[in-house]
Amino acid sequence: MASFDLQAIREDFPILSREVDGKPLSYLDNGATAQKPRCVVDKLATFFSHENANIHRGVHYLSRHATDAYEQARETISEALSLTEEQQLIFVRGATEAINLVTNGLASELQPGNEIILTVMEHHANFVPWQILAEKNELKLHFVPVLDDGSLDLEDWKSRFNENTKVAAFAHVSNVLGTVNPLAEMTAFARERNVLTLVDGAQALPHGPVDVGGLGCDFYVFSGHKVYGPDGIGCLIGPKEKLNTFPPYQSGGDMIEIVSIDGTTFREVPERFEAGTPNISGAIGLAEAFRYMAEIDWHAAQVHEQSLLKYATEELAKLNGIKFYGTTADKVGVISYLLESAHPHDVGTILDSEGVAIRVGHHCAQPLMRHFGIAATARASLAFYNNQEDVDALIRGMKKVDKYFG
Repeated sequence: MASFDLQAIREDFPILSREVDGKPLSYLDNGATAQKPRCVVDKLATFFSHENANIHRGVHYLSRHATDAYEQARETISEALSLTEEQQLIFVRGATEAINLVTNGLASELQPGNEIILTVMEHHANFVPWQILAEKNELKLHFVPVLDDGSLDLEDWKSRFNENTKVAAFAHVSNVLGTVNPLAEMTAFARERNVLTLVDGAQALPHGPVDVGGLGCDFYVFSGHKVYGPDGIGCLIGPKEKLNTFPPYQSGGDMIEIVSIDGTTFREVPERFEAGTPNISGAIGLAEAFRYMAEIDWHAAQVHEQSLLKYATEELAKLNGIKFYGTTADKVGVISYLLESAHPHDVGTILDSEGVAIRVGHHCAQPLMRHFGIAATARASLAFYNNQEDVDALIRGMKKVDKYFG
């Protein structure tokens, strides 16, 4: 049964009990990577200690067992995301590789003059691959701005569609602003116009279940390390029929059907895009993370996160010369801000001395930074295991920054 006992949850994450320079760790860099529950750590240790073997084709016990665990991981994650029979989950290194796989596949069908719609809030991973594809195929890119509160200018976004539009790629949740985009409306609008959609879900899944099967998007991507799983593993979800038209993204072992000196034929998805020995342990660990998340009372977790977000924002707002970026009501627990008197890197350094871990810089979102006329921000990002003590440590640290630089 799903439950939300914050203290018990925190005890599930071993790293949260450690100290930094003699002070309790307040980990508020979850947007960069999330911490791992003990069950994921134990699952990886068990696999390497007792079950490690290469998968597929092996007839010995360990290989059979590892193969079953790897494919069961795919089923577990697919079920958690409510995928339909028409959708295929492919294991990749993360959201970045997933997007590159899609742009590589579309390169053979997009023609000069075709158009792609992006937004200025995108992470570089959902920006640069499309730029490279556009340059290669002579495509036109549209970049939709955000409003002052960090929400997407939806009317502007809709106005960019025309008969030449072939793809719209956008974040489910902004990694800088915390903005939750209106996916149902956006995917429905694009689908009515026969425009393919790719959704970057890397920042959405850590904050609660996502019914990917019911979203209506064509492609959905995410990274395992942001959803309490291992790094070096992620997923691309897309329509089987469409994916099978894409040429192989990488070639080598396990993605082949027949190899001869006269030529090679390739398997269908998912094997078509899982060349070589995959991240077996990563897939198994990621599935364990999804099993763990299935036990969380996400309604209570989201109420808790929003309460921390409100408290942190209200207390930080009392500082002199602070400005927030991303103030829309529909957002997750991400606080990006600038203090007029201090550079973000100085903010991060002083907070670190207080045991508080945040992220500073452009957050792989330089177009968004330029949109706001800034170079960087400080960013505190929450997860369901954070508590008020973490936020209080952030506030104390920021008061120290304000006193020192103000």
